[in-house]
Amino acid sequence: MTKPFIEPDIMRVSWGPQHPMSGQTRILLDVDGEKVHRIIADLGFTHRGIEKILENRTFLKGIIPMERMVLADTPNIGLGYVTAVEEALGIEVPERANWIRSLLCEMARINSHLYAFGLQAESTGYFPAVFIWTTVDRAVILDLFEELTGARWSLNFFVPGGVQKDFPEGFEEKVASGAQYLRRRFEDYWEAMVENAIFEMRCNGVAVLKPGDAIRLGATGPVLRGSGVAMDVRRDEPYAAYADLDFEVITESACDVMARTKVRFREIGQALNMMEQIASEIPGGPIKTRVSLFARSKAGEVLSRVETSRGELGVHMFTDVGMNPYRVKISSPTLRNMYVFERLAELDEILVADIPVVINSIDPWYLDSDR
Repeated sequence: MTKPFIEPDIMRVSWGPQHPMSGQTRILLDVDGEKVHRIIADLGFTHRGIEKILENRTFLKGIIPMERMVLADTPNIGLGYVTAVEEALGIEVPERANWIRSLLCEMARINSHLYAFGLQAESTGYFPAVFIWTTVDRAVILDLFEELTGARWSLNFFVPGGVQKDFPEGFEEKVASGAQYLRRRFEDYWEAMVENAIFEMRCNGVAVLKPGDAIRLGATGPVLRGSGVAMDVRRDEPYAAYADLDFEVITESACDVMARTKVRFREIGQALNMMEQIASEIPGGPIKTRVSLFARSKAGEVLSRVETSRGELGVHMFTDVGMNPYRVKISSPTLRNMYVFERLAELDEILVADIPVVINSIDPWYLDSDR
C-alpha cells in the first residue's frame, strides 16, 4: 500500500471493493473535487495461489484450476496451459482438434466481449436494456458449449493431445445458425449503444492512450489495439488453427474509451466469421493423440502464448522429471492492463464520474490479475 498523498487540496477516496462497478478489488483515487490526480489499483482481494496449486497437480489435473482464472473465457485460458504442457511433453495435436479448439476460443471471445459490452453500458448509467440483451444473447454461445462439452462455463474440454470428444450430429449447422442470429443482433447493439449520443458523450475523447504510451506501459489485447497497435498472438505466432483461418487484426486510431469499445465490437464480427468458416470447412480426422495419464516430462523450460479476450496470456513452465510442473509463472493480461489503468490519470484528464467508464474500457477480470 502506498502512503497517502497529502496535499491541502487533495483527498484520497476508496472506490470499492463494495462498489458495483469495481467488482472484487479496491481503487484508490487522489482527487481534487471531481478531477482525478492519481489512480492506485489495490489488487489482491481474490488471490488464490493458482501458480502454486499447479505445482501440486498432475499436468492433466491442472487444467481445471487454471480455467478458474477467467470463467467468461475458459477455453482461451485453458488453452494457454494445455499448449505449454504439450510442448513440455512433446505431444502433437491432430488438425481437427486444433480447429475445434479455435472454434471454442472464438465462441468464448464473443461471450466475454458481450459481458464487457453489458458492463460498459451499465457504467454509462443509461443502458440497462443493453446489459439484459447481452445476458440473453450470451445464452446462444453457452447453449452450444453445453451441447458439445456438457458444461456452460468451466468446460475442461481441452486436454493434452486434443479435445475430449468430437462434434455431435448436426453441430456444425447449429454453430452457423447461432452465428447468423448474433450477426443480426449486433446491428441493434450498434444503434442502441455505439451510435447513441449519450454513449458517445461519455466515451469519445475520454482516457486517451496514445500508441507510444500503450507500448511503453505494456498494454495488451483490445486496450493495445484500441490505441492503433496491430498486435495479436493469433496472427503473429499462430497456434491451434489460426494459421488456416481468415481474420483481420482489428485496430482503432482514436485511442480513447470509444476506440477500445469499438475494437471489441468489431472483434465479435471477426469471431462470427471464424465460427462460420470452421463450421463449413473443418477437416476430418482424429480429435486426440493418445497420452498416458501418468506421462512424465523431461527437465526443461517452455513458454506458451495465446490471445485471450483480454489480451496476451503467457504461461512460463519449468519442468523436472515428474508428472507435475516444477514451477509455473502466469503473465495475465488483466494485470498488465490494470497497470495501464493506473497511469491514465497522468496521461489525460479524468474525472471521478469517468472512472466506471474508463475501467470498463480496460475490461478487467480481477481473478485473472490476482490468480
